[in-house]
Amino acid sequence: MSQLVDRTITALRSEHDTLARLVRTLTDDQLATTSGAAEWTVAQALSHLGSGAEIGRAPIARAAGETVAAEDNQTIWARWNASAPRAQAEGFLEHNGHWLELVEAFTPDQRSALTVDLGFLPEPVPLLTALGMRLNEVANHSWDVRVAFDPHAEVDADSAAVVVDLLAGPVGFMLSFLAKPAELAAPVSVAIPGAGLVIDDAVAVVDHLESPSATFNGPPEAFVRLISGRLKAPYDNGVTVDGSITLDDLRRVFPGF
Repeated sequence: MSQLVDRTITALRSEHDTLARLVRTLTDDQLATTSGAAEWTVAQALSHLGSGAEIGRAPIARAAGETVAAEDNQTIWARWNASAPRAQAEGFLEHNGHWLELVEAFTPDQRSALTVDLGFLPEPVPLLTALGMRLNEVANHSWDVRVAFDPHAEVDADSAAVVVDLLAGPVGFMLSFLAKPAELAAPVSVAIPGAGLVIDDAVAVVDHLESPSATFNGPPEAFVRLISGRLKAPYDNGVTVDGSITLDDLRRVFPGF
């Protein structure tokens, strides 16, 4: 697990650096462009990531022994929502940078032993779980921003590989919130790059499948976007599904966030 912690932090740093290089070049008009999340502009997508970094840093810092003043999430969201687009973009750079500086500084013992009370789960979780949830969010919303300017944008390949490993392990519980297995009439098992997807009464990503009933023909980044509801035309990049179900069937199971 320690290796997966390190890979997750490395992927989060790469995501930040890639997005930061782009954000620093954007004009006010570009910040107002509709993002890959159609209900948000680019600036609003960045605001979502920035406010998430501000909110998410506090419980991790407390777990590490830092004294952090409590602030209601609604107050934080209201402040970000009231900010001008340029301030939202700059706020993302600032707060996501602070979040990264905190987790990058953790010692190997802290990375393996820290537990974090996120406040919305039944009990504290290992640091890896908190990091994995953040990477899933950052990887997908980074795509939201980048695809506004590059219709061929993809989720970063390294991030996608880590997210698939996380979904097969410490953040697999997220699938219960993301998936609607009742959309399918019968159970299926789908071969995906490097892993498998099982859809029955619940949904799980597993290390491998012996006899899948369908095959997802696309890279890991496309599977990550499928899970988050982002594998839609014109951004499906030739992905197909062979076997007992179709790509549209899977899209119904994963409507997105």
